[in-house]
Amino acid sequence: MTARTLLGLLALVVLGLLAWELRWVLLVLFGAVVLAVALDVPVTWLRQLTRLNRPMALLVVVVALGFTGWRLGELLLPELVEQVNQFTQLVPAMFTRLGQLLGGMAMLESVETRLLQFGTLEKLQPLGSQLLGFAGGAASITVQLLLMVLLALLLALDPRSHQRLVLAITPAHYRPLISEVLGECRQALGGWLAGMTLSGGAVFALTWAGLAALKVPLALLSALVCGLLTFVPTIGPTVATLLPLSVALLVSPALALQVLILRLLVQNGEAFLLTPLLLSRTVNLLPTVALMAQLCLGALLGLPGVLLALPLVVVLQVLAQKLLVEQVMDRWT
Repeated sequence: MTARTLLGLLALVVLGLLAWELRWVLLVLFGAVVLAVALDVPVTWLRQLTRLNRPMALLVVVVALGFTGWRLGELLLPELVEQVNQFTQLVPAMFTRLGQLLGGMAMLESVETRLLQFGTLEKLQPLGSQLLGFAGGAASITVQLLLMVLLALLLALDPRSHQRLVLAITPAHYRPLISEVLGECRQALGGWLAGMTLSGGAVFALTWAGLAALKVPLALLSALVCGLLTFVPTIGPTVATLLPLSVALLVSPALALQVLILRLLVQNGEAFLLTPLLLSRTVNLLPTVALMAQLCLGALLGLPGVLLALPLVVVLQVLAQKLLVEQVMDRWT
């Protein structure tokens, strides 16, 4: 092994250790990039339709998103809060009903007893220190989210300057390739975000309409959970189905069967018809790759890792195709 090779390996080890120590900073930065691309999609579309410059187009998009969110919150938030309160009251009844259907399993009865005893004074006394830790963690997450949003706005305001910054630290003969890779990463990530947003919105609307037609309690809350977990493929739809299925079990097993059929129809339609149609021109993730990415990043970084696993895989898949496959493997003789 030459001294140059050894020096390169040591540099890689140092960079790996530094990246691990700064993993939360890198996670916030990548989250800001994802949000910036999500903003850049409607900004680019608006600039193609009008003659607005980028700052004005970004301002219009942010104001439109804020106004839409405020109107939706005004319409749906009161009912959603009411249904969340109802859900907390229905949790013991769910365990009781499930225990009756399964023959009164001792494990379910033990879980129900613990839930009912959780609010006693003896259980609440050691909870104070835990609440303080939770409040500190929530404050830290809030600061990280605000920083992520601020970075996303700055990136979306002037993406070309940041792209030139990346190209400036790249060797001159690689700059055309890196510029092409950055463009394809942005296109793939933007297409994936737009497609998944439309898929999640369709799942939310169809699930809400179906549950309301079946007169299932907590229809809005269940539909919102199903729509949000569409962004977590493979395991998300299965987990999301548990909420409306459990609520329907409180009414009757027949209603639970109808809810299960509804969810199967909606999710299979989304997985095999809507999502392939929306993502046909962008990167298509294999279920095994998506699941392994979620498991690995979830184990390393927790919930934020699970949420950002798929956008990261979309980018890595483009990088692997353009750099590893086309530049190394295809030229390896």
